[in-house]
Amino acid sequence: MGILEVRDAIAGYSSADVVLKGVSVHVASGEIVCVIGPNGAGKSTLLKAIAGLVRLTEGSVSIDGNRLNGLAPKQIARAGIAFVPQEGNVFGSLSVRENLEMGGYIRRDTVASRTTELFERFPVLAEKRWQLARTLSGGQRQILAMAMALMVEPQALLLDEPSAGLSPTAAEDLFGTISTIAKTGTAIALVEQNAEAALAIADRGYILVDGRNAKEGDAVSLATDPEVRRIFLGR
Repeated sequence: MGILEVRDAIAGYSSADVVLKGVSVHVASGEIVCVIGPNGAGKSTLLKAIAGLVRLTEGSVSIDGNRLNGLAPKQIARAGIAFVPQEGNVFGSLSVRENLEMGGYIRRDTVASRTTELFERFPVLAEKRWQLARTLSGGQRQILAMAMALMVEPQALLLDEPSAGLSPTAAEDLFGTISTIAKTGTAIALVEQNAEAALAIADRGYILVDGRNAKEGDAVSLATDPEVRRIFLGR
């Protein structure tokens, strides 16, 4: 049983556009679980459904045993789930420090102390605290986006394509940061097109095809599975 539990989720953007067709996943505290699959498989929609941005028509989402169906995104964030979208995940015209303060808006009583903690955890952000977010490199912006999500001390962190558009070096650094976050006990659900890199840091993985669970297992087994390597890893 995972701290984040999705059971038989059915969801989409209209009655004629059902994307998730009974997906189930779970993520335990301190675990990294990657979700991979072809374009259109429903990976990003799964994260949006967990975060309350896409409404489930059937199935359930729960965290720590508490059912979240029907709650607004703000309520789901208060319940312990933080979502970092692929794009538009920082405020470019605000400073790094102001971005962190915005990230903690639902827990304003802890903003000052949490900002200090995150600057200690991410020195690159501390060094650039007064710079506008739009002046950061791609990798630095992604670290800032994750730090904003961590401002509310979530139990589960949802990451949608965090390495998209990054150089190989920046992506490697970012995956290292994700691993470090998981070691603090945060459950991480990671959607990635870079399947090989995602499996390299993950504990377990799910493969979605056409909105359904196609395969799941521990990350090492999936990474070495001949069919998975041929279809999803290009090997």
